[in-house]
Amino acid sequence: MTQPRRFSAAMPGTVDDALRLHLLRDDGQEDICLVTYAPSTGASRTSALLKEVVLPKPGERSVHGNASFTGDYVVRAASIAAAQGLGIALAHSHPHGSGWQQMSGPDKDAERSFAHLAHAITGHELFGLTVAGDRAWSARRWNADARCTEAESVRVVDSHLRVTWNEALRPVPMPQDSQIRTISGWGEQIQGLLTRLRVLVVGAGSIGHDIAIRLAATGLLHVAVMDFDDLERVNLDRMPTATWIDVALRRGKVEHALRQLRLAATAGRPDLHGFEDSICEDLGQRIALDYDVIFSCVDRPWPRAVLNQLAYSDLIPVIDGGIAIDPFADGNGMRNATWRSHVLRPGRPCMVCTRQLNPADVTLDQQGLLEDPEYIRQSGRQKPARQNVAALAISPAASQLAQFVSLVVAPGGLGEPGPLQYVLSTHQLIALPTSLNPECFFERTTGLGDARVELTGVHESAERTRAARRRAQRSTRIRLARAGDRLLTSAQRKWTELTCPESRL
Repeated sequence: MTQPRRFSAAMPGTVDDALRLHLLRDDGQEDICLVTYAPSTGASRTSALLKEVVLPKPGERSVHGNASFTGDYVVRAASIAAAQGLGIALAHSHPHGSGWQQMSGPDKDAERSFAHLAHAITGHELFGLTVAGDRAWSARRWNADARCTEAESVRVVDSHLRVTWNEALRPVPMPQDSQIRTISGWGEQIQGLLTRLRVLVVGAGSIGHDIAIRLAATGLLHVAVMDFDDLERVNLDRMPTATWIDVALRRGKVEHALRQLRLAATAGRPDLHGFEDSICEDLGQRIALDYDVIFSCVDRPWPRAVLNQLAYSDLIPVIDGGIAIDPFADGNGMRNATWRSHVLRPGRPCMVCTRQLNPADVTLDQQGLLEDPEYIRQSGRQKPARQNVAALAISPAASQLAQFVSLVVAPGGLGEPGPLQYVLSTHQLIALPTSLNPECFFERTTGLGDARVELTGVHESAERTRAARRRAQRSTRIRLARAGDRLLTSAQRKWTELTCPESRL
């Protein structure tokens, strides 16, 4: 059965500030204005990304306790939007309300009456938005036939990610006894907001694997991992949950991660997913657009460029990080190790601006040259260093998780702190510069959504890896070994249920 398509709205903090400045009046009366938006179309969710507030001119709207507006105002705003390939949203205020707002009869009539006109001029559906006095947003969309569909959430992307949930579509999950210590850290209200976030971890290696498990253990309902790669022997020294059996059975990193997530999850009905796609492929990117927050746990230029772009073009905060270990040239000892983390979002510098991504390397990666030994030899490039050790791999994971908690929980009222770097040799935590580059290409793409410059394409390495894994798993030896492993796992589970009855609760 096909699942119904989900809808949401999102805006950067600057647009939220401009809308509230106009709509939440000092005299307590309701007000209204129009705003342009760009669609962002994922695999199962479409988001309206708010861009430019089109304030009413004199005579285009009237405030009289409630607020009314003219058709000329709608035509003017819709014409501005159409010239840029955008749609329009009608925003109004309920200054005495709180939380997700239901529409009154006059509200519905006002929005419904202009749904067809907005669609005829812009080619996009009309979105309706309401801001309450407590800064909570609600949203819905109107198709050309004036039928209304409620959004599931509205996201404000700033140093503190603020999400207003539609309780009818995304009810608060029931707290579990296994979450008592977690909830005591920030309370049931924040736990209810936090656990409804859809979070995607791209890269299920040592760092991404740890992050995903911690998210599931925290009680998040919707956690997903994306990685096309296999578990290999070189992963075993940094992934304590992986075994020689996993390698011998040709398990993909996603398959292994899902097994661990199911064991770690504390939510009552967790919704856990694994995708053996590449974020560099069109489907992988469309899947990513269904999520509210993304963890970047990849070390190749091309996937990092795709994630770097989505943070701005589609208003999905990306929490990026990594580790670099600097051994002495003779291989005898360690000179230093550093790990860093930062949140990519409008208002923060992108990976290129912080010199964490070289655009020239992205092109080489797309062409497969960074995996070509002959090219590396002829170009004189050094093969990328990939040193990492289990004792330190948890540190960048912890740093990215701390950024996540700061972004969504805002301890002490403060959001994410900007880029941080820890220097192991001197044991210093350094706040890195956060100045923006006014010429930054990615910052200028903020809120473009589907009009973004596409960086995805055919990812030959991902296709080869998946094909080789499928061939190996069809072999008689692997199929018999996997059947035996399933029988052993089932026997262990039944033995646990017999000897520990409480495990069935």
